[in-house]
Order: sequence, then C-alpha cells, then structure tokens
Amino acid sequence: MADVEAKERRILVAVDEGEESINALSWCLKNVVSKNSQNTLILLYVKPPLVVYPALDGGHGAGYLFSADVMATMHKYNNDLAESVLEKAKRVCKDLQNVKVETKVEQGDPRDVICEKTEKLGADVLVMGSHGYGFIKRALMGSVSNHCAQHVKCPVLIVKRPQH
Repeated sequence: MADVEAKERRILVAVDEGEESINALSWCLKNVVSKNSQNTLILLYVKPPLVVYPALDGGHGAGYLFSADVMATMHKYNNDLAESVLEKAKRVCKDLQNVKVETKVEQGDPRDVICEKTEKLGADVLVMGSHGYGFIKRALMGSVSNHCAQHVKCPVLIVKRPQH
C-alpha cells in the first residue's frame, strides 16, 4: 500500500492562569497529539474585557472612574499576564516534534471567544481544563467548559483536575 499523507490536525487548547489549563495541555500532549500525523497546536488565551465604570454622578461629570494612567496600567498588566501564560504553555510544548505551535491572544468573554475562535480557526478538537467548581459556584458563575461543550461544533475534551 502506498503511504497516504496524513491530514493535519488542528488542536485548540484554551489556556489561562490556572494550573488546570496547564494540566489539560500536558494531558493533551501525552494523549491527543499523534506522533504519526502533522499536528498544529493552537494555544488560545482570552483576556477578560476591561470593565469601565461610569462616573458616580450619573454621567454628568468627569466621565470615567479610572484615569488614563490607571487604564494604561490595567492594559499593561493584562498584556503581561497574557504573555506570561503563553510563555509557560510554550515551555510545556518545547520538546514536541512534528507539531507546529501557534499562539493567539483575544479579548472578551472567554465562553464566546473560545467558541468563536474554535470555529474560525478550523479546530478539529478543543481541549480545556476544568476548574472543578461545585454545583452552586458553577450555577452562579457559569462554566466556560460546559458552555463551550454545548456550543462548539467539533469534539470538546475537558480534562479534570488530577486527584491528589
């Protein structure tokens, strides 16, 4: 039989500051990334939207509660955090062979952005960590992984926190 060229697989891994996402990435590298096919691993970090509060005087005065300096500091912090998270994730991937690693930084509600980017980037599978929130906290805050599992068209792999 002639060798059939393996189709490239696009694996999107959502990463954030939590150890759960690095655990999910590590698990993905051991169990999902195939040595026999070309893989593109897309590391996606979603910066939360900056919350801007209107002035407390009903909007008739100075405009916003935060000065331009404070806003610039918040932007710099968010950018530095994104860079730090992606550098950590790339270190986990440093010894990979036959795997192209791409990084993407987006801003917005993680639930919506992850779903949108999974579709737009043509991911074959979405890998996410689970924070392991209980029922009440999940009901109040919503679960990013549950939302994505319900709205993404490709398979979604949710990696649970390891039991210690």
